[in-house]
Amino acid sequence: MSEQTFCSSCKKDVSNDTGNVSFKCPKCGKEDIIRCTHCRDIAAKYVCHSCKFEGPN
Repeated sequence: MSEQTFCSSCKKDVSNDTGNVSFKCPKCGKEDIIRCTHCRDIAAKYVCHSCKFEGPN
């Protein structure tokens, strides 16, 4: 059974999608930020649950 992953902006299940990106929060480095292709294209905001950092800047 594979683990589901969700976009940090739109909350869409992106487990089987291509073109997604995953990275650690640029401020605290604690949380994984996952971005789907659509939210990356439109520069949708995301929030780190640990430090409340908001991106993209």
